[in-house]
Amino acid sequence: MRQYGDLTIRELASQCETVDDIQTMIREVFKETLQVIFEAEMEHHLGYSKHHIDGIHSGNSRNGYSKKTIKSKFGNTVLDIPRDRRGEYEPQIIKKYETTLNGLDEQIIALYSKGMSTRDIEDHMRGIYGISVSPSMVSKVTDKIIPTIYEWHSRPLDRVYTILYLDAIHFKVKQDNRIVNKAAYTVLGVNTEGEKDILGIWIGENESASFWLGVCTDLKNRGVEDILIACKDGLSGFSDAINAVFPQTRIQLCVIHQIRNNIKYIPAKYRTEFLNHLKKVYKAFTIEQAELAFEELKEAWGKKYPKVIASWETNWLELTAFFEYPPEIRKMIYTTNTIEGFHRQLRKVTKTKNAYPTDDSLRKIVFLATMDIVKKWNRPHPGWLELKAQFEIMFGDRLMIGSSNIDS
Repeated sequence: MRQYGDLTIRELASQCETVDDIQTMIREVFKETLQVIFEAEMEHHLGYSKHHIDGIHSGNSRNGYSKKTIKSKFGNTVLDIPRDRRGEYEPQIIKKYETTLNGLDEQIIALYSKGMSTRDIEDHMRGIYGISVSPSMVSKVTDKIIPTIYEWHSRPLDRVYTILYLDAIHFKVKQDNRIVNKAAYTVLGVNTEGEKDILGIWIGENESASFWLGVCTDLKNRGVEDILIACKDGLSGFSDAINAVFPQTRIQLCVIHQIRNNIKYIPAKYRTEFLNHLKKVYKAFTIEQAELAFEELKEAWGKKYPKVIASWETNWLELTAFFEYPPEIRKMIYTTNTIEGFHRQLRKVTKTKNAYPTDDSLRKIVFLATMDIVKKWNRPHPGWLELKAQFEIMFGDRLMIGSSNIDS
């Protein structure tokens, strides 16, 4: 092996004639530097330098070397790890079970967070660094973030949220040798300063009100005392699940969800006409105008599509709750577009996989993608000072208890 320890960078460079020479030199310098550190660590561990007489009858001494291959930006490097007779020495610069160095783990996690498949990550690492990255290695590296996920998911939350958007996005996951549908229950909150954040994403079976009850209970356990307005879809029992934990919360059923659920009962040739008529209901300026427009809708379409009209009558109070608020707040709550926009960004990352091998694999990609998305959400909602004043008038002291969230 060539020795580089006593040579300067200039002297080393003078020995290189090609880019390959430079890369070879860097790899060997990298290896020799680590070997020097290992020897220094062993010397500190034993308390005497190599071949020194203090080692005689000391009770412990060097005992050869073991091989270990490390993956780094410099490729695969085979290292000689010193051993002591008692087996007590453990390298500090490279821990016992570490197999990657120099930010390689971070790069793998970053690629994984973009939705790259294991094969794509493997090809990337081989092409850039000349190293082989197996599916099991990608899994082990990305598993390192699981404690971070659980820490994030148990972090304390604000005491009050002005608006909560609750919705689920669905994925396919392998379970017991078959593919099943799993729901990622998502809660997006807007706090009293107008800042939005993802409060949590829970992985469970197909969407159900009972699971949402558990989600709301978890929010309360993490410090949420009150939610002013909750925006959700038309899942049966959903409102009861929210109000069981937060009894003062006002519920707004997403108008767009309602329309999507109804339109399938309208023949294609009548949909445009029906939707134009329906728009007069939810685009009205007052609840009185909306009620009048709905009576006209019912008279025109009730006999043809009684199931659609009945659905609006059943959910009327929650569908029209937004009429209680000024136009600025109405725009924020009459649909769940805010959280659906987040889900669309999430889907851009997750669409590369048809099915995830485990719940944890889904949990990892969803968390990493979420972190990439929310870091762009630093600013409060546009015009928040005006909106906050409106919330203060309508909700009074309930909003005030959230003003000291951060300090408390």
